[in-house]
Amino acid sequence: MALLQVALDFLSLEKALDVAALTKTYVDIIEAGTPLIKSEGIKVVDTFRKKFHDKQIFADLKIMDTGALEARMAFDSGADMVSVCGQASIETIEEAIKETRKWNKKVVVDLIGSKYCTLRSKELRHLSPDYFCIHTSIDEQVKGKKSFKGLEEFSRENLPFCIAGGISPEDIPLIMPFKPSIVIVGGYITKAENPGEAGRIIKEAIDRRGT
Repeated sequence: MALLQVALDFLSLEKALDVAALTKTYVDIIEAGTPLIKSEGIKVVDTFRKKFHDKQIFADLKIMDTGALEARMAFDSGADMVSVCGQASIETIEEAIKETRKWNKKVVVDLIGSKYCTLRSKELRHLSPDYFCIHTSIDEQVKGKKSFKGLEEFSRENLPFCIAGGISPEDIPLIMPFKPSIVIVGGYITKAENPGEAGRIIKEAIDRRGT
């Protein structure tokens, strides 16, 4: 069964905590988004860890350099998972993964910005990250791009993956046949008038389709 991750891309920790509290019943992973960590600091990960101790905590650092150092920052603050950018050097990705293994945690190679996601994942698969992330950026979403385009080609590689980028309940039937490990949802939940209800709707859509 695919897991549901809520992406908390706020600038305010208070707002992020409010939405996390409203959605915790339905989500499996709580993400400290990149804008939130940049705005409030790595301490937000520690705050999430203490308040939501029964959930997995994801630090979306999108590491581009000093792979081991930044991964260590995330795990020392209580993260269960961290992201490293797939556009980073092989050396940086390798160091982030090596550090992750020391902590017995998980690492996601985020393919955001990769023109050829399948090719890049094939170049990196020997490093054995826990997941790749097919990720459509917000700026791409504004132009009408959707996360699930290109999934058929990627899925042939049989690599564990997450999917993120403007996902709504209507997209779930198009995504689930490709068997994602984690479905990452941000705006549909965080911008909803009732984030808890939005979380429930997405979770039920995922569970109905299964993997």
